[in-house]
Amino acid sequence: MSCGRATAALLCTIVVGLAAAACGGDRGALTIYSGRGENLVGPLLEQFAESSGIDIDVRYGNSADLALLLAEEGDRTPADVFYSQSPGAVGFLAREGLLEPIDEDALDAVDQRLRNESGLWVGVTGRQRVLVYNRDLVEPSELPASVFELTEAQYRGRVAVAPENASFQDFVTAMRMLEGEETARAWLCAMDANDAPLYANNNSIVAAVSRGEVEMGLVNHYYNFRFLAEDPQLPSRNHVFRGDVGALMIVSAATVIADTDQRDEAQQFIEFLLSEDAQRYFAEETFEYPLVPGVAPAADLPPLASLDVPDYDIEQLGGNLRQTAALITECGLVR
Repeated sequence: MSCGRATAALLCTIVVGLAAAACGGDRGALTIYSGRGENLVGPLLEQFAESSGIDIDVRYGNSADLALLLAEEGDRTPADVFYSQSPGAVGFLAREGLLEPIDEDALDAVDQRLRNESGLWVGVTGRQRVLVYNRDLVEPSELPASVFELTEAQYRGRVAVAPENASFQDFVTAMRMLEGEETARAWLCAMDANDAPLYANNNSIVAAVSRGEVEMGLVNHYYNFRFLAEDPQLPSRNHVFRGDVGALMIVSAATVIADTDQRDEAQQFIEFLLSEDAQRYFAEETFEYPLVPGVAPAADLPPLASLDVPDYDIEQLGGNLRQTAALITECGLVR
């Protein structure tokens, strides 16, 4: 995937004033820890580097794992920026005192409900939780009204999950917040007892559903849109829950690591992610929901404001990262 000539030109305009500062001095590369996959955001990060003149060094990995690594590294970390699939991961780091405030101009680009109240992280895109299914293997009458129905006997061995994925962990944390600890524990343990197939991430679940290896799976909405953009003949489709925790909206988030020696470059990177053209990239290339007003989602997606999603406090996700991971393991979904 690549941005068009008009997009590239405007990106150059956005960052032209930044390039001279980035090229001056004797600094190393801007080190980005990215919980977002290279196949998703790699082209955009390359565009930032090329347009700004700022050298970057990107370490890709699982968002939760990277957050725990940052906590372990502390002030010894080489990271300057953390770009997370999960608000829970950046919330965890905020509680650990490992982040520094983002400039107000960047924060003001998105709704205040989609950023940290102290300015320590900002939402970049929105992703809705859905049930992806193979329409050749699943009848519409078999699709559940609630994610809690997936523990019933009729779904035994048919619904895949990615228990170590950051978005799944945020979903479980939100379930604990909205439905209570015991309800979340019961659901996780019942999914394990119901022989839910386990996969590494959303991408592998959608691939497995598309080829008929498993009938259904819990994922973020945009993965299947990307698969269908590559091959419209695939049988995978998204089933959206209504007003259920299974329809959770989760934001990706970015932040600046405390004590970075490249604060200006780090702030420029955050501003780049929230620029109109970067937001359009997310809408058109990855099929996520842009969070900056004025940028429309992909044509096949309903408007963000029209979605029937549960309301929850994003700030609370970060304080529960370790507890949620422990609960998922306790119930047998991490082996």
